[in-house]
Amino acid sequence: MDLSCPILELPNIGQQRAKKLNGMGIFTVEDLLTHFPREYDDRSHVCKIKDLVLNEENTFIACAKGEGETIRIKNMTFTRVKLYDETGSVFAVWYNQIYMKKAFIEKTEYLFKGKLQKKYGKLEVSSPEYEKADIAMNKIVPIYPSVNGLSQKIWRKMIGDVIYRTKGQLKECLPHWLRKQYLICERNFAIENIHFPETQQNFFLARRRLVFEEFFLLQLGLLLMKQTLQQGKKGIILQKQYVISEFEKKFPFTMTNAQKNVILEIEKDMIEGKVMNRLVQGDVGSGKTAVAMTIAYWTIQNGYQVALMVPTEVLAEQHYQYFCEMFEHLGIKTVLLSGSLTAKQKKEVLQQIASGEANMILGTHAVIQKDVVFSKLALVITDEQHRFGVRQRGALSEKGENPHVLVMTATPIPRTLALILYGDLDISIIDELPPNRKKIDTIAVTPSYRERIYHFIKKHADMGLQTYIICPMIEENEKMEVQSVLSYTESLQQNQLKEYRVVCVHGKMKSKQKQEIMQSFSNGEIDVLVSTTVIEVGINVPNAVIMLIENAERFGLAQLHQLRGRVGRGSEKSYCILINEGKNKIAKQRMNVMQKSSDGFVISEMDLQLRGPGEFFGTKQHGLPELKIGNLYKDMAILKEAQSAAEEMLQKDRHLELAIHEDMKQKVTALWQNEQLSI
Repeated sequence: MDLSCPILELPNIGQQRAKKLNGMGIFTVEDLLTHFPREYDDRSHVCKIKDLVLNEENTFIACAKGEGETIRIKNMTFTRVKLYDETGSVFAVWYNQIYMKKAFIEKTEYLFKGKLQKKYGKLEVSSPEYEKADIAMNKIVPIYPSVNGLSQKIWRKMIGDVIYRTKGQLKECLPHWLRKQYLICERNFAIENIHFPETQQNFFLARRRLVFEEFFLLQLGLLLMKQTLQQGKKGIILQKQYVISEFEKKFPFTMTNAQKNVILEIEKDMIEGKVMNRLVQGDVGSGKTAVAMTIAYWTIQNGYQVALMVPTEVLAEQHYQYFCEMFEHLGIKTVLLSGSLTAKQKKEVLQQIASGEANMILGTHAVIQKDVVFSKLALVITDEQHRFGVRQRGALSEKGENPHVLVMTATPIPRTLALILYGDLDISIIDELPPNRKKIDTIAVTPSYRERIYHFIKKHADMGLQTYIICPMIEENEKMEVQSVLSYTESLQQNQLKEYRVVCVHGKMKSKQKQEIMQSFSNGEIDVLVSTTVIEVGINVPNAVIMLIENAERFGLAQLHQLRGRVGRGSEKSYCILINEGKNKIAKQRMNVMQKSSDGFVISEMDLQLRGPGEFFGTKQHGLPELKIGNLYKDMAILKEAQSAAEEMLQKDRHLELAIHEDMKQKVTALWQNEQLSI
């Protein structure tokens, strides 16, 4: 069976079921085979009815006592069947499923799985899964991510049928030498045993194989992309290194050793004749912008242009003002290119860029539009890389003749992980904060503390100091009990903080309106700014000393750390207050991490551990293929092996031209179909 065969051609999959599967991203036989279980039910461990645990899932073997009974209450019908074994009895109940009344053969053992509850004084198992005991016993049964209308039985039937039809036909993409060296099992065995493992050992072998393959393809693609970026390209060679130390003296502070070391690494790249592709990671407030500005100044002094792309207009505006302050009196023309410019303003800026009159160009993704033509672009800087995909970064690079690329991020991730995820970049880390940065006291509290917090905010406002309040949503959503920016602001204005200047800003506002509000806040004309995470990145207001985050449990640790970094930028003591409404253990653990640590790298490590990589680091945002089975935190050892294997393969066969690598070449090309790979 062809793996690209549409699922509609499979038996037992009609239009309606296909629509549901399509909604989950499943269109072909291969998609179905790689819809991996989220967990497993080991049915070799069953209990007796007398040992069933109340309010928990139980697996037990029982017989049905006679025919079931159907009971009608108002608009609902439920069918109740008495189940028994030699130790006792319990009722099984199904709602609106009258046919269950005659579903069981008397004196035949069935394996049941369901949650035991006490209702109306009787113990019952609600809508349990069931199967004949002789079929179900001693099995490790898969449990799949699903949608309404697709039961686990249906999933097992669909996938079991496809495995039967494709048995032994799956093409092996990993070459024999690689599988032998890294002890990787065969692909057909892996697919069969990830779904229906006969033993725990088979499951571990299957999962290791599939995780390795996924990471290997990710690494191979990134390394080939890096080859493409470097292949036959001569980098622009910069001179006049002395201007770097000259410019460093113009800052009103002394650079840290970490900043100086990163500048040296960048300098080395840009005088060697290769095209620089470097990521600078640094915690909130570590001084990445000063590093970027220094390198931009050096590039401009060599007669070239520099472009800086940031994710939001508010941040672009703030960077523009900062660069203007530093560059204006040095004869450097700085321009801002954003979506909010009038047609006349945009035309003028585009002319200045094309003629070379503009040396420093700042903007949002507007800088990669087709009508933007540079005169002599030598350096491309993207700030907050996690907001831009690989493709957007590449689009900006194509605006010049092999310009150097500098990527900056204030979202720290562990170095080993960074080396792997940013496989197409070299990495520098600013691992030191300026000595004048004050510690921010972080306190996690329940909503019962709100009135005391408002009193605390008033006290600081009376001293002329400002507060941020962050909410996760813009408008009320009845399904989610979260604070809405609009209604929350209105409540503060009319009640708790009515004598103070309270204003809200959010992502749905027009850019000009957002900029005006942020400017007013920066000028001290607003006491309390209620906002969504639009202020998460880069905004600098030294007079803001309180960061209050509502529904803190709904934010990732890395994001909470970013938000906390908006305060503590002036001479006054600063505070971050987290209102946590999460009751579970993980929510409490995460709040403890925020209270105990101010190190972004430690926090990101915990974020990965507690939330998992999918939420922490959405690979889709990066333009990277999505991971279906690998876990970037738990599978770090396999990840490192896969990276070594990918490097080894390219050392043996730089462009995957050997016949033994043909299948792998097809696989990696298909996975990275939207990227340019040097093969």
